[in-house]
Amino acid sequence: MNTPHAGDAAPSRVVLITGAASGLGWALSQQCLAQGDQVVLVDRDAALLAERAPLVGARGLCLTADITVEADRVAVQDRVQQHYGRLDVLVHNAGITHRSPASRTDPAVMRRVMEVNYLAPVAFTAELLPLLTTSRGALVVIGSMAGWMPVPGRAGYGAAKSALTQYFEVLRLELARDGVHVLLVYPSFLDTPIERNALGADGRPAAHPRSTAGRTRSPDWQAARILQALAARRPTLAGELLPAIGATLWRLWPALYRRLIVRQFADDLN
Repeated sequence: MNTPHAGDAAPSRVVLITGAASGLGWALSQQCLAQGDQVVLVDRDAALLAERAPLVGARGLCLTADITVEADRVAVQDRVQQHYGRLDVLVHNAGITHRSPASRTDPAVMRRVMEVNYLAPVAFTAELLPLLTTSRGALVVIGSMAGWMPVPGRAGYGAAKSALTQYFEVLRLELARDGVHVLLVYPSFLDTPIERNALGADGRPAAHPRSTAGRTRSPDWQAARILQALAARRPTLAGELLPAIGATLWRLWPALYRRLIVRQFADDLN
């Protein structure tokens, strides 16, 4: 890398986004590029990444990787170090969900959901933390309202997102003195491939459509809110009003919450 001279313009941020080829990850990638960032798009879908590459152009780097595989994560880290020599923002967006009653779900499905949503982000953070500490950068962690409150048919997903929240809340405290910012995001219901690709009880695609509460928003809408919250250095970004009311009910009137959620998500129990 060239050493900047006094009076040079500040270098643009380098933003790494996992699960970047579709859904919320792609929306974030586009909006980061539009505001002048350099973006590293990481996704396991090589074909879709190849389609995105011409749209990304010279300001982006498209890397095919499965973040649950250590060798893939190390290869991404090495490429970022060689290409940019820095990292300013790491966005943990890659995820997987399931729609199946816990009592009838293959434990392998639960392990896969935990591996993608919790274990991989934790490992990737540890590997990239030296770069983020040097830049006094930021971590953006995409959690879920399902990590706050029980949702039928999402036991593994909710458990993984709850663990993710607890880990990064503790890490936030530990990184404060290093100047590394942590933004925890709790989206409501989004129109993204994560739900269309949900696993069923046996690990094959879920056969029934998802249940929702409140409106379903676009990835672009959520991405804009995330970048605004990041610019303001907010610690958290919650979902919309109805899920927030649900979370409040769960804390204050759990019996009422249970009755309502079982009624709303009846299809997921069957």
